[in-house]
Amino acid sequence: IGVPRCGASLHELNKALKIELKANANCVWQIQRNVNQTIRLIFSYFKFAPSSSCETESIKVYDGPSTNSPLLGQVCNDTDAVPVLQSSSDSLTFHITTNSMAFTRNFFVFYYFFSPEKKIENCGGQLTGPNGTLTSPNYPERYPEFTYCVWHIQTAKNSKINLQFQDLFLELDRNCQFDFTAVYDGLTTNTGLIGKVCGLAQPTFESSSNVMTVVLSTDYANSYRGFSAQYTSTPLLAPAEPNTLLTCSSDSMRILLSKSYLTSLGYNETHLRLNDPSCSPAVTDSVIFSFPLTSCGTTKKDEGHSITYTNIISLSATGNIITRQKSIQIIAKCKMENNSTLEVIYITKNNIIQNTTAVGKYSVSMSFYDSDTFSKPVSESPYYVDLNQTLFAQVSLHSTDANLLVFVDTCIASPQPDFGSLTYDLIRSGCNKDDTVVTYPPLEHYGRFKFNAFRFLQSFASVYLQCDILICDSKNPNSRCTEGCISRQKRAISSYTWKTNTIVGPIRLKRDLRSADHSESLTKADAEETLNLQQYNFYTLSFVVLISNIIIVVAVILKYHNRQTGYSYQKIQSS
Repeated sequence: IGVPRCGASLHELNKALKIELKANANCVWQIQRNVNQTIRLIFSYFKFAPSSSCETESIKVYDGPSTNSPLLGQVCNDTDAVPVLQSSSDSLTFHITTNSMAFTRNFFVFYYFFSPEKKIENCGGQLTGPNGTLTSPNYPERYPEFTYCVWHIQTAKNSKINLQFQDLFLELDRNCQFDFTAVYDGLTTNTGLIGKVCGLAQPTFESSSNVMTVVLSTDYANSYRGFSAQYTSTPLLAPAEPNTLLTCSSDSMRILLSKSYLTSLGYNETHLRLNDPSCSPAVTDSVIFSFPLTSCGTTKKDEGHSITYTNIISLSATGNIITRQKSIQIIAKCKMENNSTLEVIYITKNNIIQNTTAVGKYSVSMSFYDSDTFSKPVSESPYYVDLNQTLFAQVSLHSTDANLLVFVDTCIASPQPDFGSLTYDLIRSGCNKDDTVVTYPPLEHYGRFKFNAFRFLQSFASVYLQCDILICDSKNPNSRCTEGCISRQKRAISSYTWKTNTIVGPIRLKRDLRSADHSESLTKADAEETLNLQQYNFYTLSFVVLISNIIIVVAVILKYHNRQTGYSYQKIQSS
């Protein structure tokens, strides 16, 4: 463990830092190594000066080699989480500043380079049943080094979750700085920390709602058997209608206020105003504002790695000259971040701010089209094509914000829908890696490119396509979406607003379709031949039966005729 006094340039594959700073510190640590990997940075312990604010004392983490790179995140005194940040390239920078208070600040941080595509079995996942179990990787054997697993638990509405660790054995440390399990009250790891544990224990945790998140983080030494835990869900005794609820999507913002909540504040629906007073709510059992992100006076702010849409509901009495009611504003924010949409709603009561958070996503899709006009999407699946046929692909962002730009950053092909070990690069970091790829200039909410159809060797039947998509503010002339093909070193200092990926497929060759049709036609021919043979046999049998009946009838007639001849009338001679 190194003890740098104030800043350093770090090049090791992994390193733990115990940092101790006094007042008025201004220190920068830069991590960089020429490898095709990303960096995970974990602040497993931090202690700032008492009562310090984020403005005067903080840790700022940048996604690149300097403090001019895009801001990745911030840690300060009121951070209610164990901060874990991940770079998009092989460089990362963090900057610690302290105020003038005479106090010794302590931080423990470790980082390591890793490959995101390398997965660990039984590491995280989604749990949605009313009860279930979760175990660390390899349990009860030793867990792997440099492990970071996240389990999201979600049970039925109007229930809460009880999590019981039957067995937990992690590296022991007073502050759980090395290996730890963290439990969060909600579906994110950014806030709502219930507790952090390590060592040998059997702790129990309870959520306040039907969602909970569990994290396991390990370093490079002293591995033990990990944990085995069980969760159960129980109904909430008094499920109450939320006072406020904010929902954000790619297209709109929806704010729900309960009438009982407004009454408790001394107001009703006639006292509510958005930034644009002409936008009125729908009133049922609740008061609901629902409007497009770019309307009703909503303001938009580009913050580097995120775009925030903000609107304000003001509550004010009408028809009076004076009032003794509290001044209240409900500030609703939809923050479009990396991999998710963070929805934040603030309520101010005479400068007292409360907030709640939720999670959503941008809506992005990808389709093939029949020509470069991109007017008619291909609806069939699988999509059968000829070898070397030109294929036209379009990524679409479904949003009412006309000032967003879509950029196809990376596209890979694979014969497997889970994009396992066998992949082929079509586009990487905005650069065409296949000779047949042609990318079209960014056009509003669409990213377009074309390439020639191919097949993988070893007779794989299908090809799937997965693309990483960047979404930027079109009013920012220096955004990543306008830079096109750039090197990985330069990419580290490029900015974009939001990143996701989308998958389309499978693509198959028409000869596979013809083979299938030929096989089907042979089957039909065989069936028809069998049917004809059956019909022929039936007709032959019927003919034989008919002839037999005719012969029998003729024989009976002849026999009867002979009998009539033997007993003919004779005249009786007179005596």
